[in-house]
Amino acid sequence: MESGPAIFVGTVFALFGGALLAWTVVRLRQGEPIAAGVNRVASATVASVAGAGALALGMWCFTRV
Repeated sequence: MESGPAIFVGTVFALFGGALLAWTVVRLRQGEPIAAGVNRVASATVASVAGAGALALGMWCFTRV
């Protein structure tokens, strides 16, 4: 019974992390800001760390199935 929620949460985290990383890369390649009014390097770093963290958390949830 516990594997259902782990699969759902792992999927949500993996999709969010992947989408955040993809969005960050697209914004950087287009030369557009990641966050309005924030240093471009700092915002790209924070977004990349958050995306990678969400992906890692999703993978961790999948190991608990």
